[in-house]
Amino acid sequence: MAATATYPPPPPYYKLYKDYIQDTKSAPEPPPPIDGTYVLFGANYTTDDVLPSLEEQGVRQLYPKGPNIDFKNELRSLNRELQLHILELADVLIERPSQYARRVEEISLIFKNLHHLLNSLRPHQARATLIHILELQIQRRKQAVEDIKRRREEAQKLLKEALGTLDGH
Repeated sequence: MAATATYPPPPPYYKLYKDYIQDTKSAPEPPPPIDGTYVLFGANYTTDDVLPSLEEQGVRQLYPKGPNIDFKNELRSLNRELQLHILELADVLIERPSQYARRVEEISLIFKNLHHLLNSLRPHQARATLIHILELQIQRRKQAVEDIKRRREEAQKLLKEALGTLDGH
C-alpha cells in the first residue's frame, strides 16, 4: 500500500507571502471588487441590486405602475382578491373539476404580484431595522454612561467616608 498525504499540498501562491513578517508590503494586493456582471457556477449575476419589474419577468402587473404606490392598500386589495380566487377555486373544484387550471394560474399571478410588492418594500424594511438597531445601541450606551456615573459617585462617597474615618482617628 502506497503512502498518501492526508492533506493536499498548499497552493503555489503561498510563496508570495514568504517575506510578509519582515515586510508587510511584500504581499500582493487583494483583487479589486467585482463590478457589473459576473458568472458563478454557470449562472450570470450582477452586483447591481435592482428589483426587476414584473414586465421584465414576463408577468402581468395587477397594481398601478408608478413611483407613488400605496403599498398598504395594494397589498390589502391583492390579499382580498387572492381570498376570492381561492374560494372560486374551491367552488370550481367541486362543480367543474376540469376547469381548475385557469383559476390556479390566476392565483399564481396574484401571488407573484404580492411577492413583488413585498420585495419592493425590502429596502425600507432594512433601513427601518438598521435605525431600530442603532437606537437600541444608543440607549444601551446611555444606560452604560449613567451606570458609570452612578458608580463613580458611589466610589467618591466611599472615599470621602474613608478619608473622614482616617481623619477621625
